[in-house]
Amino acid sequence: MPPISAHSLPDDLYSADAVRQMDRYVIDELGVDGFELMQTAAHAAFRRLVRRWPDCGPVLVLCGAGNNGGDGYLVAANAKRHGLTVSCIAVAPTEKLAGDARKAWQKAVADGVEVRELSGIDEVALDASFEHAGLIVDALLGTGVSGAPREPFAGVIARCNASGVPVLAVDVPSGLNATTGVADGDVVRATMTVTFIGLKSGLFTGQGPAVCGEVMFDSLGTENDIGASGQAPVGRLRHWESVGRWLPERAANAHKGRFGHVLIIAGDRGFGGAGLMAAEAAARSGAGLVSLATRPEHISAALARCPSVMVHGLIHGSELPPLLEAASVVVCGPGIGKSAWGQQMLQQVLASDKPRVLDADALNLMAARVAVPSEHQVLTPHPGEAARLLGCSVAEVEVDRMAAARKLQSIYGGVILLKGAGTVIASGSQTVDIISGSNPGMATGGMGDVLAGILGAMCGQLDGLAQASILGACAHLAAADRASEARGYMGLIPTDVIDSLPSVFRQIEFNDVQKREDG
Repeated sequence: MPPISAHSLPDDLYSADAVRQMDRYVIDELGVDGFELMQTAAHAAFRRLVRRWPDCGPVLVLCGAGNNGGDGYLVAANAKRHGLTVSCIAVAPTEKLAGDARKAWQKAVADGVEVRELSGIDEVALDASFEHAGLIVDALLGTGVSGAPREPFAGVIARCNASGVPVLAVDVPSGLNATTGVADGDVVRATMTVTFIGLKSGLFTGQGPAVCGEVMFDSLGTENDIGASGQAPVGRLRHWESVGRWLPERAANAHKGRFGHVLIIAGDRGFGGAGLMAAEAAARSGAGLVSLATRPEHISAALARCPSVMVHGLIHGSELPPLLEAASVVVCGPGIGKSAWGQQMLQQVLASDKPRVLDADALNLMAARVAVPSEHQVLTPHPGEAARLLGCSVAEVEVDRMAAARKLQSIYGGVILLKGAGTVIASGSQTVDIISGSNPGMATGGMGDVLAGILGAMCGQLDGLAQASILGACAHLAAADRASEARGYMGLIPTDVIDSLPSVFRQIEFNDVQKREDG
């Protein structure tokens, strides 16, 4: 699955309800005709269709009720006028269509589009419709639908996914919650999603990255007006190309003391690699100094792998305070385990006033403690760790990842970085940050250790923990994408991502040089 394209997308993300309110504002307050707006949306979707699939063959449009179905009928009308072979299946009975959706159906029929009622198609003919299609347009269920799709929609969605045919989803893949990114049942797996008016947050987190394909946006000419609708965004979309410039440019006389001293506390017996990967990732992410506090038996391997890291073998937590004192930021958790050694280390870190990144077993140990909030920490749970910290199930976390991140932040303070496809970062406001994109090659052990090290390095170079967290998460994903381009997703390992970090940061350095030359 290719990563979602974010380079030309707006930053602001809205709930589905907010976008519907924007739509109503454009129609009711600005006086734009609703059917005219629907025609504009359909034309935008069709324009993307022909650009992406100029020789797509027969187009099968699946239409539901409401405005999403209306969009589909008008996409079909556009296709017919442009000489494409196109047919529609009315999954929602046309006799129940009303308002603009009914006008759209009538226009499609008037333009010569073949519209067949699902109820009148036998199984053999239905199978043939999908088999003969070169492209499917999903206009079944819009943003107003919640919960699992019911029949006959569920069955049509299943056929759509089984067809092996490219799918263009209109506004949102049917079955996906456009606000939370959760899918309670069958959901269309689109190749491209064209969405309108405002970007919906659910397209970029939860199951959104897995089912939306490439996301394209069209404001339908409302970009200068929707601000007056009074709808506030729920999040902001972040990607490396836009946030990489946050890294401060390095002066010619820069020295290591300006870029932070990161102390990595990691690696109980049997988990020495976790600390080493975190430490090397911090070093590769521009930290001025990196120290690693680990079990003594891991020193030799650490020095052999990364001699620039200062390695300290610790037997007891009482040995940690001098190292904490010397550090400017602390990363604690990768591979520390749940034994006395890890507990002692975490206790010392929590007693310190140093900015800290807490990951992995540090979070599992914290879940068993009474929460003591701090504004000086970044917590990086995956959904399982988040569930333990909240005392709930993983399913409850995943049903609304933004709400879970905000709740964690209200309990623990600081910054919460909820990992997963469409990582969510909450830092105290109702607006969260969502990292655009996903990479299936990152679904392997150790990737979180690399992220923790990157975050430590970013916290040592930027003033704000929230900004450092966004930048670190974006760099982590960008490095994974770059490694995947060279090696593929299968077999990607954390050290591949570490090896790709310098080239990711080099692009920012190149841009800085270009700016100076152009200036």
